[in-house]
Amino acid sequence: MRLKAIRMAAAAALAAGCGGWLAGLAQAPASGGVYVLTIDDGIGPATSDYIGSGIDDAVAAEAELIVLEMNTPGGLDTSMREIIQAILASPVPVASYVYPEGARAASAGTYILYASHIAAMAPATNLGAATPVAIGGSPPPPPSGNDDILDDIRDLIGSEDDEEADAGQGGDAAAEAERETPREEPYPEPVTTSDRKAINDAVAYIRSLAERRGRNADWAERAVRGSESLSADAALALGVIDLIAASRSDLLRQLDGRVIDGRRLALPASTPIVLIEPDWRNRLLAVISNPTLAYMLLLLGIYGLIFEGYNPGAIVPGVVGAISLLLALYALQILQMNYAGLALIVLGLILMVAEFFVPSFGALGIGGIAAFIFGSLIIFDSDVPGFEVATSLIVSMGIAASLAMMATVWLALRARERRIVSGVEELSGMSAEALEDFDGEGPVWVHGERWRARTAAPVSKGQRLTVTRVDGLVLEVEPAARQPS
Repeated sequence: MRLKAIRMAAAAALAAGCGGWLAGLAQAPASGGVYVLTIDDGIGPATSDYIGSGIDDAVAAEAELIVLEMNTPGGLDTSMREIIQAILASPVPVASYVYPEGARAASAGTYILYASHIAAMAPATNLGAATPVAIGGSPPPPPSGNDDILDDIRDLIGSEDDEEADAGQGGDAAAEAERETPREEPYPEPVTTSDRKAINDAVAYIRSLAERRGRNADWAERAVRGSESLSADAALALGVIDLIAASRSDLLRQLDGRVIDGRRLALPASTPIVLIEPDWRNRLLAVISNPTLAYMLLLLGIYGLIFEGYNPGAIVPGVVGAISLLLALYALQILQMNYAGLALIVLGLILMVAEFFVPSFGALGIGGIAAFIFGSLIIFDSDVPGFEVATSLIVSMGIAASLAMMATVWLALRARERRIVSGVEELSGMSAEALEDFDGEGPVWVHGERWRARTAAPVSKGQRLTVTRVDGLVLEVEPAARQPS
């Protein structure tokens, strides 16, 4: 009976384990599903990190399709190119979908739309305005006076050429009309060489993407050179996008059975949908990467360091400025993610160590902890297999450093409140005894020594006094508030 009970218990445990395993399989995303990523703001380093990780997850899960839902005003060129490289290298088809209604895929979003295997838009959406713009702006055009002089010279040369042509050709009216017809450039030419280089590079890039996907390359060039935009219906008519879908389910229904790069999509109504939301790390980095906040961090960093230079020892402006400047360089992608994270970690360690040697009342320690945590979050990507760093470890290190700094500050404050027990400063507040009657200055006995004392009130021999201040070799005293019995 006992053996039978043991067998029944083992069978029950095995059944419970299998049931839990099956339940886990039911909750796990099925292979061949549709992975959905979202871009709902400016495109920056955090966005490229999120999209790249999401595509890697979809490829590892052998997904059937990746849907990239976009509503973006644009973003940084480097981040955009990283996203496009991930899309072009993906063996799983990527469908960029401008969604919901009223959304846009402006600037960098247009390039991503052109690079995707499938380009789709919801009704009442738009794309375009893909002209590259420098963060610092462009220099002003030349003064109009120079243009007027150049126009006068061109008119003079043109009139002389016209007269010679009329004399030589017998006044051909058609040729003259053609010469008099103004030939205006379709779009204004960039003023500086750097602007021309940037626009020509962008044109070549978007045309290569259009040719790769078989889309309208001429309009893509107009979107770059002339900042043109299109509605969803016009984009479909011009061959810029592949389809218009009112919803995600409508998009999957239209793509079901379509052949993409020799691969037929199977997207029945029962296809599982896996939503990949940005984790808290991506959200935090996205906030830092916001262009407005990045610009503010850049100014805060520059002015903080300038203020520290004009006021050495202020500490707080220098610490805040250094951290803000490194974060701004990361947000603007001037520093790569690894270098920015490493620089913040090193800065944090230096500040925390300096807290033990410099009386900053916690300013260096707090700044060091903040720099260390930000650097750890930036440099370590928890989605890379084999390079995972537990978030709990980073938080634990931050808490341990905070406790150590708080203990140091507490010990310093406690030591500051203690009474001085050596040196001349020890005499302040001690009790003294008058050795004779005097008014003004006279001898007193303090701490087993004879001192010269100064008082504002008459003092009698044997009277108890209190030392208020030490002035060189003279003690300033006053009668004690309470005489001994």
